[in-house]
Amino acid sequence: MSARDWIDKDFYRELGVSSKAGDADIKKAYRKLARELHPDANPGNTQAEARFKAVSEAYGVIGDAEKRKQYDEARSLFGGGFRPGGAGGFGGGGNFDFADVFNQQQAAGGSGFGGIGDLFGNLFNRRAGSATRPKRGADVETEVRIDFTEAVRGATVPLRLTSPSTCDTCHGSGARPGTSPEVCVNCGGAGLVNRSQGAFAFSEPCRDCRGKGTIVTDPCLDCGGDGVSTKTRTLTVRIPAGVEDEQRIRLAGQGEPGQNGAQAGDLFVRVHVSPHPVFGRNGDDLTLKVPVTFPELALGTTLTVPTLDSTVSLRVAPGTASDRVLRVRGKGVHRRDGQVGDLLVTLKVTVPATLDEAAKAALESYAEATADHDPRPDLTALVEKAR
Repeated sequence: MSARDWIDKDFYRELGVSSKAGDADIKKAYRKLARELHPDANPGNTQAEARFKAVSEAYGVIGDAEKRKQYDEARSLFGGGFRPGGAGGFGGGGNFDFADVFNQQQAAGGSGFGGIGDLFGNLFNRRAGSATRPKRGADVETEVRIDFTEAVRGATVPLRLTSPSTCDTCHGSGARPGTSPEVCVNCGGAGLVNRSQGAFAFSEPCRDCRGKGTIVTDPCLDCGGDGVSTKTRTLTVRIPAGVEDEQRIRLAGQGEPGQNGAQAGDLFVRVHVSPHPVFGRNGDDLTLKVPVTFPELALGTTLTVPTLDSTVSLRVAPGTASDRVLRVRGKGVHRRDGQVGDLLVTLKVTVPATLDEAAKAALESYAEATADHDPRPDLTALVEKAR
């Protein structure tokens, strides 16, 4: 990206957020627009594809803390009405070099310019070839949904991804096969040119080659000379056992291609786990609520409860209270260290909505037989004490 892009483009407006927006708001806006504009959702729509690229470019800058800081500083300086070579502000003759000012400020231990010196070092560095140094590709994020059982056990899922990628025809050079980019005559391959405006002298990316140092005179027909094309590819993604809802999985080198021979970015796959109709999850343990009757808890019983694999028998001792949690070892989520979590079974007493005469008579007899038993002996005393 040229320095002029940093100054002229409004990446905040591209994402529809304020320049004061937090990282979470920026990320939320990008993910919403990316879903709406994704080529898969708009097949054949060139306008949506162009907007998708613009939104991705904007997020690549203001979605990165360091790049956003540099971008804000550049727009604050230039966007505030200050332009090199203006008629006012600085008097005196001779050439004036930004780099000299910022270097002197830093050498003197001053901090008035903050990170602006570093910013101009990045955008207007005058060393030959600095504009063409390798630049790592941007990271890409996508989403996948799996069911509860796949999250517990792990799964291998195909992932269809549409994103910028290195052109297969020219292998990223941008030139038609059999030809090569030529050295830019205007900048001599440096990618930067020196300009003087009024009292100022500064360097900026070469307009002829856009800071690349080379010009493609015979462009590749497939990518139009960009070296990058948007294409759809299918990846096989291994979802590890025990993955949690909203967890991100990193696939190194599967993001956008790098520039000038740099490594590609990474692909982050955000996993959404569909809930299970019976089981829940608490860390590495699975949870299960099992309805039981009062006689089963009072007299004791043996229950057959389901697991993700099969069923197990669970002994309930006489006199067990409702909401008691029983643990079944080794029937939970597989941990990274090879161990397995447990199944936590909560016993919940169910009360019949209606009773026939025989059941009602039996309960009345039970009530008479246990009339001397007070299940709330301390409740009144505790209330009185609290007053």
